[in-house]
Amino acid sequence: MFSCHFTLKRLGAGMGTLFVLISTLVSFAALAAYPDRPIKVIVPFSPGGGTDLVARTLGVAMSEDLGQPIVIDNKPGGSTMVGTDALAKSPADGYSLVVATLAHAVNPSLKSKLPYSQDKDFAPVILVGVSPNVVVVSADSPYKTFQEFLSEAKANPGKLSYASQGGGTSAHLAGELFNSLAGTKLTHVPYKGAGPALTDVIGGQVDVMFATASAVGSLVDSGKLRALAVTTPTRSTTPQLAKLPTVAESGVPGYSAGSWYGYYAPAGTPPSIINKINASIKKAAQTQAFKSRVESEGLMIKTGSPEDFAKFVKAEELRWRTVIKNANITPD
Repeated sequence: MFSCHFTLKRLGAGMGTLFVLISTLVSFAALAAYPDRPIKVIVPFSPGGGTDLVARTLGVAMSEDLGQPIVIDNKPGGSTMVGTDALAKSPADGYSLVVATLAHAVNPSLKSKLPYSQDKDFAPVILVGVSPNVVVVSADSPYKTFQEFLSEAKANPGKLSYASQGGGTSAHLAGELFNSLAGTKLTHVPYKGAGPALTDVIGGQVDVMFATASAVGSLVDSGKLRALAVTTPTRSTTPQLAKLPTVAESGVPGYSAGSWYGYYAPAGTPPSIINKINASIKKAAQTQAFKSRVESEGLMIKTGSPEDFAKFVKAEELRWRTVIKNANITPD
């Protein structure tokens, strides 16, 4: 009786070990087969913008590399929180990604409550690149150089105004950082979108805008706007912006502001899958097709490891939190 019970007990233990072994082998097989179906990339903006362009252009090359379709899912709303929350609630299997932007780093400082945990719900995949904002004035503006604009802003606090596409946007933050570091008092004029903001800059109703490169490229080329400087710490390497000085070298040391694009997966996504996606995006970002499409964005490609991206975003969160607090910035 004892011998029979002992044998069954041993058999049960052996079956348990076998079950664990089989489960492990199945998991390894699933990882090795990844991807075996389409991958969804959530874009937290409407179709047609810079983020959408980056996701769709990279998606073509990624699809060729991974052998599966890359499906773009536009989920605008809530300053990117709608799309970001959708990713947070997706399975951690590598078949759902989101393209994050500056909004991802500043929302925790602008919003009293997020529908997800910024620190616990996401796995960093890769930073794609950084794009400068461009300091632009009307073609009829008296300011021919950034130094002329800076001198006027310092000499007459409160006289000059700057436009943005809304409270808490990259243009708003760039303007407040400028006020902080330059010791100026530009008056913020928020609009509901970049279009109407730039229309009033062109018309001279507002003096200046720290606008995204994608929004002003054609307007500068057509002579409706004059570009004075870029907001990144180093000059742009893209042909359209290469001749422009930086704000930092033009009299505001330490100034650095801009837009960026990066990819997240849901927290808990296996590292092997994260690394495979990272490698695919890194490869896609170096294709001539991608480089040609993002020239108008002024995008400087800066791909690296998931750890590099995590450190970059954390630094962005801390840096902008200080600016937002000191300037008492709130979203519209």
